[in-house]
Amino acid sequence: MLKAIGAQKTSDLFKGIPKKILLTRDLGIPSGLSELETRSHLFALSKKNANVSDYDFFIGGGVYDHFIPAAVWALVSRGEFLTAYTPYQPEVSQGMLQSIFEWQTSICELTGMDVSNASNYDGAEACAQAVLMGKNISRRKKILVSSALNPEYMAVAKTYANANGLEFVEVATEGGVTSLADLAKKIDDATAGVVVQSPNFFGCIEDLAGLGKAVHGKKAVFIVAVSEALSLGLLKSPGYLGADIVVGDAQSFGIPMSFGGPHAGFIATRNEFVRHLPGRIVGVTNDASGNRGFIMTLQAREQHIRREKANSSICTNQALCALAATIHLSLLGKKGVMGLALQNHERASWLYEKLSEISGVELPFRAPFFNEFVVKIKNLRAVQEKLLEKKIVFGFALEKKFPALKDHCLVAMTEMNSDEQAERLVSELKAVVK
Repeated sequence: MLKAIGAQKTSDLFKGIPKKILLTRDLGIPSGLSELETRSHLFALSKKNANVSDYDFFIGGGVYDHFIPAAVWALVSRGEFLTAYTPYQPEVSQGMLQSIFEWQTSICELTGMDVSNASNYDGAEACAQAVLMGKNISRRKKILVSSALNPEYMAVAKTYANANGLEFVEVATEGGVTSLADLAKKIDDATAGVVVQSPNFFGCIEDLAGLGKAVHGKKAVFIVAVSEALSLGLLKSPGYLGADIVVGDAQSFGIPMSFGGPHAGFIATRNEFVRHLPGRIVGVTNDASGNRGFIMTLQAREQHIRREKANSSICTNQALCALAATIHLSLLGKKGVMGLALQNHERASWLYEKLSEISGVELPFRAPFFNEFVVKIKNLRAVQEKLLEKKIVFGFALEKKFPALKDHCLVAMTEMNSDEQAERLVSELKAVVK
């Protein structure tokens, strides 16, 4: 290779680098290991990890511990799904195209919207794309975002807004929910869209109908984010309550927590805004012989149209994770999703009541919730550490993202938490809270 490019030795490749910044010392990298040695080394390292199954998890905050039937990943792992990539040739990609179509259908049924795209990377990226949709639809430059939005969604949306010259304004919360009064002060005729999450990051259910009325009063775009998609099996859909765009993450269905990813984001909207959707949309029709067939109908990506006309720069999607979510939803069915959502709410409500009876435990927000809620405990970090010694992962410390909420944590309970686990948590809390 060196001879082919006219070089004498490897160091000749770096002649262009100034000597004062060129690293000349040895990097101290050990010599390579054989496959057997590498395997033994990694196995030794793995023993340092805790066994997750030994711990009780009462934590959510955007990533939720739900049961995944074995059938989900057994089907997803079939070769025709696992090895498929972008279905540019519909005649040989009917299975993958149908799975995307079924995903779109499921998302529309959950959100109450007319049309969905083929998925996004995750909920945060979908939320950011919705902000850009709001700008493009309204032709305005101001975005209002509830401060109760998932902090990760907030960060990504803000990055997209800044890069597109948008004014990014946060709306305050009151009692754990978005303040209608503060929204009324900040919304004006320059507002492109308003982003609200429900259930929000504090677990509280927002008054979407009331918020939507205020947003539409200024002819702005109403964007609703949902990070716990299972809640859509119990609550009225955002579409029914007036949302123009609904975004979120489908991690609750068929996708393991996996240390925070990968997941599958969704974005759905009304028919009138379909050409503003990022990514691509799969449709169904009949071929010349009358047989049903699937094909990519809209492809609003910079790869397919002039860059300045593109709605986004999404170059792929989360088709495999979206397929897992679709299979899980199909296994549950409508009644199953509703039943599972109700079970989550009832179990969380039971825990809420039990914690309210413990001296030293405060429940600062009284708004309705789905399967997680905020708890305040003096010296929270010490309490969490003591519970961790008992192999109980208790809540997400909100001070990390919300400095004003010192000693507050977000507690979740799903169908994965047994009665025995919940009762043990209550018992251990009574022992450590002072």
